[in-house]
Amino acid sequence: MASKAINWAAIDADPRFQRLHAKKTSFLMGLMIFSVVYYFLLPIGAAYFQDIYKIKVFGPVNVGLLFALSEFIVAWSIAFYYSKKANTEFDEMAAELVREAERIGG
Repeated sequence: MASKAINWAAIDADPRFQRLHAKKTSFLMGLMIFSVVYYFLLPIGAAYFQDIYKIKVFGPVNVGLLFALSEFIVAWSIAFYYSKKANTEFDEMAAELVREAERIGG
């Protein structure tokens, strides 16, 4: 059960790994920036645009409450979008590296 030691530095230096890491990092940074901006729109809006947030939509439900609830929908949508992208694009790139890990890092 002796397995060949893998040279992780060689895998890290592989251009395909670098491309995977760069694509994933830029994708995640974009999602993070969007989610942080969307999250902070609620307290900023509640503080500076109170008249908009107080508009009644139906019954006791107003724009502010709907916006607050929309944050859950946006969070789940971001998670779904990331999962979809990771399962198709990123996992394919990673699987290729795993298949050739011994050759790359051997």
